[in-house]
Amino acid sequence: MAETIKRLPSLPAERALKVISGRWKAVILYHLFDRPKRLSQLARLIPAVSQKVLVQQLREMEEHGLVTREVFREVPPRVTYSATALGLSLEPVLLALCEWGQHHASALDELDQTADCIIRPRSPGRSRSDRAESHP
Repeated sequence: MAETIKRLPSLPAERALKVISGRWKAVILYHLFDRPKRLSQLARLIPAVSQKVLVQQLREMEEHGLVTREVFREVPPRVTYSATALGLSLEPVLLALCEWGQHHASALDELDQTADCIIRPRSPGRSRSDRAESHP
């Protein structure tokens, strides 16, 4: 991870944009906010992304500490992806971006072409602090 950090810009705003930039990163994180998902689940939730790009975006987010990948020793092997505490900390940022996107669409009279900004509740029994502690 140290090598990745060396490649990131020193200006904090630019660094943040570099870490979350990518056509699908925000969408992937959005789907991981409520609970861990398998690759196949993510692919079904985001049908427009190719498997190659999905895996590439997940690897980049893992490298930047936003997502964790857990491999279960089963036959066949099972892999799940979860948002880390650092990834979960982007929830209000992504919600603000979503709301701004709706404002932008409204200003251009294109609001009917946008979806609602919904951050789904977490899985029952697991609070934000529980998830943050279990995914450092």
